[in-house]
Amino acid sequence: MAPDLQLNILQNKNELSLAGHPGQEDTLKPVKQDFHWSGMTQFMKYCASSCQKFSGNKNIHHKKFRLIKPLPIPNDPWICPSMNFITQLPLSSSFDSIVVIVDRFSKMAIFIPKRSPIPSLDLAHLFIEKGFSKNVLPSRIFGVIGALFVSSF
Repeated sequence: MAPDLQLNILQNKNELSLAGHPGQEDTLKPVKQDFHWSGMTQFMKYCASSCQKFSGNKNIHHKKFRLIKPLPIPNDPWICPSMNFITQLPLSSSFDSIVVIVDRFSKMAIFIPKRSPIPSLDLAHLFIEKGFSKNVLPSRIFGVIGALFVSSF
């Protein structure tokens, strides 16, 4: 059966519900009474995952969101830098990424061109060479760096 026809059948059966989305199982029952095609259940799951009416009807299973609190500004330079990456750039002098190290106190930034992927050990050496050149050992490092990087020190 053509996917367009399957979707049309599903939409027509689904629109009969006046009290919101009935869910995957209750939507599938009336469709199964009148129609059958191979991969019907998988098609239903795919449609339900992309259905705005269905996704808006799900119960929330996580804590309520709170207001975002800004990170505290450190008292001295370079004791709490942040590090992030700009990736998937067009090649320039054989580099396609930039490592950005920012001092959160002074807002001074160091931009280091690199080639992706950057192994965590190489990144740790780079951070020591460029970021610690201020003769200060950071107490914390913020950014999208993950446990692999921190364990490389």
